[in-house]
Amino acid sequence: MQTALRDALIEALGPEAVLTAPEDLAAYAFDAYTEDRLPAAAVLPENSAQVAALVRVARKFGEPLVARGAGTGLCGGAVPTSGGIVVSFARMNRILAFDATDRRALVQPGLVNLDLSKAAAAHGLFFGPDPSSQKTSTLGGNAATNAGGPHALSYGSMSAHVTAVEFVDATGEIVCARADDAGYDLTGVLVGSEGTLAILTAIEVRLLRLPRAVRVCVAAFGDIDAASACVSAIVAAGIAATALEIMDRTIVRAVEAHFHAGYPQDAGAVLLVEVAGEASDVEASERAIALLARDHGALTWRAAASERERAALWAARKGAAGALGRIAPNYYIQDATVPRSRLPEAIRRVEAIAREHDLPVGNVFHAGDGNLHPLLIFDRRERRQVDAVGAAGHDILAACIGLGGTISGEHGIGYEKRDTLPLVFSPGDIATMLRLRDVFDPAQSFNPGKIFPQGTACVEVVAPEPTFARA
Repeated sequence: MQTALRDALIEALGPEAVLTAPEDLAAYAFDAYTEDRLPAAAVLPENSAQVAALVRVARKFGEPLVARGAGTGLCGGAVPTSGGIVVSFARMNRILAFDATDRRALVQPGLVNLDLSKAAAAHGLFFGPDPSSQKTSTLGGNAATNAGGPHALSYGSMSAHVTAVEFVDATGEIVCARADDAGYDLTGVLVGSEGTLAILTAIEVRLLRLPRAVRVCVAAFGDIDAASACVSAIVAAGIAATALEIMDRTIVRAVEAHFHAGYPQDAGAVLLVEVAGEASDVEASERAIALLARDHGALTWRAAASERERAALWAARKGAAGALGRIAPNYYIQDATVPRSRLPEAIRRVEAIAREHDLPVGNVFHAGDGNLHPLLIFDRRERRQVDAVGAAGHDILAACIGLGGTISGEHGIGYEKRDTLPLVFSPGDIATMLRLRDVFDPAQSFNPGKIFPQGTACVEVVAPEPTFARA
């Protein structure tokens, strides 16, 4: 690293906030998807002014910047593919303001998702988006990828909850924008932009009132087709379930071996249902859903009898990926969406693709909004399996697009899926997006190499032969 750059960073942020030793930088070279190259430096700012100073230093030295939350991303979005400086928000993890009356909270981007709900619970409130990583992932990372989670069916993804942002632009200026400002909705533009347009330094979010009653139920079905048909029937009936999740036999057996939550292991598919609201409404919704489940061939139906049992069922569902470590040393999780009515077709295609590539697969998905998360199980020490996982992942995305879906429901694009973007968008579409990026960051200094196919520019975008990043 250049001595002059290091000295400038230390002058701007202080010596304790600047890391340059290789052993320190190794922690910032990977996320939950993959690892890449070491950054030139990693910095840990404590406030927005320091972030602004950092951007000005990076601009002076021509260094790219990669904003990073907890590193739980699943698409390589927080890895420094071009080196440069990683901006860790580990020290910007506070709630800056809390308004229980208007149900708003202003937070720093490094605040862990679940910590916000814990703080809000004393006021009878909670934060809606709940990705499976919510115990670890940060709100800045959640906003960057427009994260959702199992309850996105009812509450929506991050874009439905972010009401204002503070960000540092490419010149090092601090800018504030509100979703209800007159004119262009810059808040909406920045949520989901994966750190390619600006660096978020504060996020205002809306909070929800804790429901008076919550019921979690489990239905066992002979196969995914029956479980999926039941989900479609629930939605078609207008029953406002807060979550509708499906796990196949492979996933259920893995989570039961690890969590012992009480899922039926002999079922071909399990449907996890949650309803919330007033106690009388919850009772009526459960009765109606139970009837629909039986009409669609449910083998069993069980409601959690206590808060402890309810929490155990959710812990097992959200820990599904980690539980697969009992089956193989590595897994690769894909993220795609299809119309809910085409879920059975999509799962059959996923299973066929896994067979074609000689890979085991487990399926767990947000059935209520058609968001698939197939987990391909492999051993990264085996070169053939690594290659097969990459090819199978691409085939799964292509299959979902063919069914009227798209290549990401909540994980983002990062660099894992950047070369599949032309499968969804035309060259003109991508060129328009690139022109927007050029307005915010003409030097492409913010998180370069992400979202868009490598080498694309707004002046000329072509649709390359799709390739896929290795798992």
